[in-house]
Amino acid sequence: MPELPEVETVKETLKLHLIGRKIIDIITPYPNIIKTDLVSFKAKMINQEFLDIKRYGKYLIFELTDISMISHLRMEGKYYLRERPDQFTKHEHVIFKLDDGKFLSYHDVRKFGTMELVEKNEVFNSLSLSKLGFEANDPNIDVNKIYPRFKNAKRPIKSVLLDQSVITGLGNIYVDETLFRSKIHPQELAYNLTKDEVKNLLINAKVVLDKAISLGGTTIRTYQSSFGVDGRFQNELKVHTLVGKPCSVCNTTIEKIRVGGRGTYFCPNCQKLKKL
Repeated sequence: MPELPEVETVKETLKLHLIGRKIIDIITPYPNIIKTDLVSFKAKMINQEFLDIKRYGKYLIFELTDISMISHLRMEGKYYLRERPDQFTKHEHVIFKLDDGKFLSYHDVRKFGTMELVEKNEVFNSLSLSKLGFEANDPNIDVNKIYPRFKNAKRPIKSVLLDQSVITGLGNIYVDETLFRSKIHPQELAYNLTKDEVKNLLINAKVVLDKAISLGGTTIRTYQSSFGVDGRFQNELKVHTLVGKPCSVCNTTIEKIRVGGRGTYFCPNCQKLKKL
């Protein structure tokens, strides 16, 4: 699933080519991606100009002249910029024809992604965004406000970090990398962490995410930017996917376990459970 750095990369790529462009037609080979009534969706989107594209957590927010569109890529969603119809593939399910003759197409092998229209002043009151927590790379996160969410959680820290209502934007890759950098075992119960440990965890999450953004995200399976370019952060991974490899810090063999049903990679020497 694309996480915060991948969605940020998609956002920045799309902004280069969409701002100022108008939608003149919408083709919907698989309209179930669209959660707004299809007739209303087309009526409200055609002749709208792209004014801005933003991101919150893993969501893209397309700001148009009179309406906003919230899009989630889910497992395999991608936006591609196409110059000609003969470039479309069978997995491109919603296609926006632009006033310069080019196309913005939504590609999704799994068909799990979503698009919905909301009024411009209701974006953060929408069902999709209203329950999200602080952004994981927000430099202004107040540890005093977020620490109670950890202190009251009787769940493994990895599960808490994956909970988008606590912190939004982190997924499996960046949680593993953040916990390694913070020297915290992924099964450590969240309420065992001190406020200073949570503060350090948040700092490390931002460091990891900022580095991943600078490298265009992580391509392990299928992620690509809207230009079809792979990310490069996979070359910087310290634990994620590296089961059986030596830890870059202590040379201990990286292990893989399951936490909350998710494959989890860690160093058993650098990331030890607390003895309480």
